[in-house]
Amino acid sequence: MIKREFRLGTTSFIYPDHIIPNVRKTGRFFDEIELLVFESLPREVIPSAGDVQELAALGRDLSLGYNVHLPVDVSLTAETPSDRQKAADILQGVLERFAPLAPSSYTLHLEMDRDMAGGDERAAWQERAADGLERLAPRLDDPSRISVETLWYDPAVLAPLVRQYGHSLCADLGHHFKYGFGVEQTREIFDKEISIVHLHGVDLTGERPRDHLGLDRMANDHFDRVVGFLTGFKGTVSLEVFNYPNLDHSLKRLANHFTDIPVLERTG
Repeated sequence: MIKREFRLGTTSFIYPDHIIPNVRKTGRFFDEIELLVFESLPREVIPSAGDVQELAALGRDLSLGYNVHLPVDVSLTAETPSDRQKAADILQGVLERFAPLAPSSYTLHLEMDRDMAGGDERAAWQERAADGLERLAPRLDDPSRISVETLWYDPAVLAPLVRQYGHSLCADLGHHFKYGFGVEQTREIFDKEISIVHLHGVDLTGERPRDHLGLDRMANDHFDRVVGFLTGFKGTVSLEVFNYPNLDHSLKRLANHFTDIPVLERTG
């Protein structure tokens, strides 16, 4: 068995309910909960200041930390400067709302169109991404708390942006397997810049790959590479699944390799 050195977490949507009931049910099993804030509109979908106070109280009671997944319905890589500024303003509002929780990280998507093929298009995208991050950067107390997530494109594209603005990396290992990128290369390129790992099963056997499944659905060779990646890792690992069975199966598979993996009790 391998000593677990990483902080372990999961999402705030394991049960079909709001964030606070989910944290009440699952928080005592984990070190952190990933608060899913995928949408910024309507404004009512973002937890209120009172909700954040309640989450802070739960964190104290349960010795629980948080990380936040920032909205994906706005983009710092949008085509127009006005849309990039709008995204920066909205993201700043979310950062301010959750600041009382002192989250370990705020995960950010830098979206790229899938039909972007040529080098000139990639260069223009990097310029837009840099401009978007530039609009957000002056408002950040600690830029490293922004963890830029690996998506469908080559993670190496993010390296100059992460380093220029002092951000960290969210290594989504499920995305790596789904889109054919090497987890070892990402670990080598970014090393200590990886603050959080998103982990979920990926099934590549069907006509279309399926992700965000339980780790029991991950191929053995892929899971072996995950174990190697996580050995000695001291950041946060968030099991990015969205129901109890997938979470339970994931914990059971991790428990075959790492010490101190919780046994999940179903609640509700």
